[in-house]
Amino acid sequence: MCFRLLFLLSFAAAAWAQQPLHVAIAGLVHGHVDGFLRLAQKHPEVQIVGVFEPSEELRKQYAEKYQMPEKIFFADLSKMLEQTKPQAVATFTNTFDHPMVVEACAPRHIAVMMEKPLAVSNEHARRIQAASKRYDIPVIVNYETSWYPSKGAIWEIFKNQQSAGSIRKMVAMDGHQGPKEIGVGPFFLDFLGDPKRNGAGALFDFGCYGANLMTWLMENQRPLSVMAVTLHIKPEIYPHVEDEATVLVEYPKATGIIQASWNWPFGRKDFEVYGEKGYAISKGGNELRVRLGPEKGGSPEETRTPPPLPADEHDSLAYLTAVVHGMKPSGVSGLDNNMIVTEILDAARESARTGKKVSLR
Repeated sequence: MCFRLLFLLSFAAAAWAQQPLHVAIAGLVHGHVDGFLRLAQKHPEVQIVGVFEPSEELRKQYAEKYQMPEKIFFADLSKMLEQTKPQAVATFTNTFDHPMVVEACAPRHIAVMMEKPLAVSNEHARRIQAASKRYDIPVIVNYETSWYPSKGAIWEIFKNQQSAGSIRKMVAMDGHQGPKEIGVGPFFLDFLGDPKRNGAGALFDFGCYGANLMTWLMENQRPLSVMAVTLHIKPEIYPHVEDEATVLVEYPKATGIIQASWNWPFGRKDFEVYGEKGYAISKGGNELRVRLGPEKGGSPEETRTPPPLPADEHDSLAYLTAVVHGMKPSGVSGLDNNMIVTEILDAARESARTGKKVSLR
């Protein structure tokens, strides 16, 4: 009898594992939704069962562009969740609306993944955290850099091998020529330039990448203080938000420098980490320069090709699938990390406003 029961349970579990993951989309204003939908087409184990978007124009545009049936599109979030019953929701609203989505999904025990950053303020981040804890749902924050093999190689050097010594300085350089300059869509451009819906301009849009990676490498240690300087170089294009930000993040024995910009001559997501005995410099996802060993001038710098990340960290959908099936989100994607990221961004915004260092002690 026990053997038969175990067999049936095992058979049911195997059958469940083969079922497609039912994912719904909340919001279409964030331009990264296009990349997500293209990615979903490469994941046959994922099925898009519903799309929430208040704008009729966007609903029609995406239904036609990706040949999705109009019946899965909804103007009401609660109605979409009730009728489609997804296992997870991928969020592409403006950042201000992230708590609304989490608070709608949490009582229904639906996992939520959202585009970076987590929130526009500490208050909003705490709302998300409270809903996640109350209903025990995973909340994932999706950064493009999370799926960079170079990121994993840096962790291996500094944490697993400990071959570069303790971290002393981190420098993150993220951004591009500007949202309008690279041709983002009108809905995306509209909210990126709104300090309420985006939190700020380049500071939140790109500063979050550096804050995320630094918090990860510092193993979720809260900084001592944050100081920031922002510039408004192109007010004729971005009248309401800054387009340039430099942030200094202070730790007891390390500093982080975040350079977030809508003024780079070329797009970049580069990260430099300097330790007591060496450094690792990543340019994008697959290029890594490493130099180790202080003795007699150390070894020469070498260029390495980082190994691929594990299968469940290969991209956002692979990770989301693993989380829905029981893996606990952590590291750069985890809520604990991103609560601290929000603290850093919130403090940086305040520092830029007042011209003073903001203590987080």
